[in-house]
Amino acid sequence: MNYPLIRTALPGPKAKALIERDKLHVSSSYTRDYPLVAHKGRGILVEDPDGNVFLDMAAGIAVTSTGHCHPKIVAAIKRQASQLIHMSGTDFYYQPQVELAEQLSKLAPGKLTKKVFFGNSGAEAVEAAMKLSRYYTRRMQFISFLGAFHGRTFGAMSLTASKVIQKRSYGPLVPGVTHVPYAYCYRCPYGKEVDTCDTECVCFIREILFSKTVPPEEVAAIFVEPIQGEGGYVVPPEKFHKALRKLTSEFDILFVADEVQSGMGRTGKMFAIEHFGVVPDIIALAKGIASGMPLGVIIAPGKIMRWEPGAHASTFGGNPISCAAAVETINLLTDKLIQNAARIGDYMLERLRQMQEKHPLIGDVRGKGLMIGVEMVMDRETKERARKERGAIVDTCFRKGLLMLGCGDCSVRFCPPLVITKPQAERALELFEEALSEVEKKFGYA
Repeated sequence: MNYPLIRTALPGPKAKALIERDKLHVSSSYTRDYPLVAHKGRGILVEDPDGNVFLDMAAGIAVTSTGHCHPKIVAAIKRQASQLIHMSGTDFYYQPQVELAEQLSKLAPGKLTKKVFFGNSGAEAVEAAMKLSRYYTRRMQFISFLGAFHGRTFGAMSLTASKVIQKRSYGPLVPGVTHVPYAYCYRCPYGKEVDTCDTECVCFIREILFSKTVPPEEVAAIFVEPIQGEGGYVVPPEKFHKALRKLTSEFDILFVADEVQSGMGRTGKMFAIEHFGVVPDIIALAKGIASGMPLGVIIAPGKIMRWEPGAHASTFGGNPISCAAAVETINLLTDKLIQNAARIGDYMLERLRQMQEKHPLIGDVRGKGLMIGVEMVMDRETKERARKERGAIVDTCFRKGLLMLGCGDCSVRFCPPLVITKPQAERALELFEEALSEVEKKFGYA
């Protein structure tokens, strides 16, 4: 591979000038991990205005599922933009929205006929799922998990339990949300081992929560990420979701799968929940659904999504261009990209586990498909979190031309576009290991 290609010090002069303009006029609430200025992209390559070309292992936070500017996505956007840009599916009808709803209804797990609600983002999808859950069950309480990230609007933020900074100074939040431990087996809060545990994180809900503080008959829904995203790319054991589904069925509680980051082929299946043999009541999607165009949806059986006209709506939700991009995205995913995600993901997981044997900083490697997390620890016995080291690895990767993102307290994530090839994956892993070795040497691990 001839990439990445770093021509200047980073950031280069043009990038630096834009960053200075940004500081003057753009909200200071945004988090910028490193000074990347994206100018154009194609496939898994991103170029800055100074001509530096990067390998992208972040995909715009797992959004550009079909790669940057896939020619078929671009063509679909142009074609739709020349016909109809906006009409508001809240009040009127148009083909791209109906066509996409039909596709999603067929793809979602479960035999029941499903309906789709359209919004603009993951947070909006979660908000819609919250409203639908309350509307359908006539109950007000929710259960969510520690480490979860469901969005930043008030309802979604109330479900979120990822970082304190995301909630500080915003209270009071939406009432009726209780957080419980997730099946984070590498750091089991109950001190159990995967093979012998009795899914204590689910037992806690049944035996403690439902008997002490939260009446189960008042719980509308349990919101869960099949694989936690911002919380560290945490993959639970299959029995966790099965036990959770059994619990929700027993008490007539809705099982809401937040697939905003894990869905749309990223894990080697269309929906991550398919890995666990569970059929949720509601699925929330966004990010990779439209290859970069703003779109969020929830999918639920018609018997659940039976709210009356006017009960919920969105002016821009499911706009024609985003829907056209999503239809083409699904075509590309089902054609070969989901299969590619599974194949390349297996290869990357194997290589990263080989690295783990040589590099003391790596405490855990986990993932499915191209949703891979590598957790950094200062000591494998104590599992003390290597936060500074993780930050240094991400920054060193950037300097080498590899775009990475952190997640959780001390993990890095690999979530590249699903078009990635094996040679590109090999090059990315080479650069990651170079950065890892340099950081280990700098911090005295080597």
